[in-house]
Amino acid sequence: MDLFNNAQLQNFLHLFSDNPYYQACIVLLLGLILAKLINHLMANVVMKIAQQTRSHLDNQVILITRPTLFYSILLIALAIATHIVATAATEALVFSLLKTIAVFIWTVFFIRMARVILKAISLNPNQIPVVSTQTLPLFLNLAILVIIGAAVYFLFSAWNIDMTAWLASAGIVGIAVGFAAKDTLANLFSGVFILADAPYKIGDYVVLDSTERGEVTHIGLRSTRLLTRDDVEVTVPNSIMGNTKVINESGGPHKKFRIRTKVGVAYGSDIDRVKALLMEIALDDADVCKDPEPRVRFRQFGASSLDLELLCWVEEPMLRGRIIDQLNTKIYKSFMQAGIEIPYSKHDIFIKEMPR
Repeated sequence: MDLFNNAQLQNFLHLFSDNPYYQACIVLLLGLILAKLINHLMANVVMKIAQQTRSHLDNQVILITRPTLFYSILLIALAIATHIVATAATEALVFSLLKTIAVFIWTVFFIRMARVILKAISLNPNQIPVVSTQTLPLFLNLAILVIIGAAVYFLFSAWNIDMTAWLASAGIVGIAVGFAAKDTLANLFSGVFILADAPYKIGDYVVLDSTERGEVTHIGLRSTRLLTRDDVEVTVPNSIMGNTKVINESGGPHKKFRIRTKVGVAYGSDIDRVKALLMEIALDDADVCKDPEPRVRFRQFGASSLDLELLCWVEEPMLRGRIIDQLNTKIYKSFMQAGIEIPYSKHDIFIKEMPR
């Protein structure tokens, strides 16, 4: 009985050793088992470990990696099985098809991975300041272009197509496009540097060298838009914004803005009383910040007046015009009631003699 069983076993093994189709089936079966095993380990072991961390990035990476590894192992098993059973001509064709499928699988994998990683970086600007929420679409598109370009190269290689002529043509086309779109590219790169360096942000009040002043309403890859106090939208190319002096009135440690109200009083006025009155006017105004505290400065002896300046802070630069109007009105009324003269230009005419 033992001899019979040993003979059957030897015949069975001999059948598998001589039959390539049986060998190919065993390879496919082992590949499927291995792919299922790795998929199970990643889903039930690695994922549970990743769920204990604070970051969600590792969970997303595992979810993207699982199907990619599963199909990659199956493709490797198919390639080995094809090598066992196929002829040389058939093997080359099948290998090219399997490489093409592998390129598509890994292209999808890298695109999804790029999206996840770039989004995670954009939500944490302290790591890489140049990648922010606003620059995310640009870097994502660049990453997709690079990945697709590499995928096209590997596809051509899988089918043994010479890439020399295509690369030369692409280089010539790239040079022509670069010269034709140099202004657009200048705006594009300036927009990236503006978003990365952040000299201003949406909602800030800025003043340009060309005297335009307004609120930043949009920072794009090509241009920056300002809304002036006249509700006129001004669109400035980023290449100009990147090469001009920009005064950010909302910048600094806080958004508060200091306004200056100049006033002159006649010589002979009680300067201490004038200062106290100006300080009282500023402190009584509800729109003037109490911190920092308003200040009064005696600036100079003018040609016909003592020139003073009331310095106070407002919550936002956009309030400058309205609050200066309020303060000037109150100063004029208070000085009139207090009998403080605000000098103005006067001319006396002396007639030496009347005409005959």
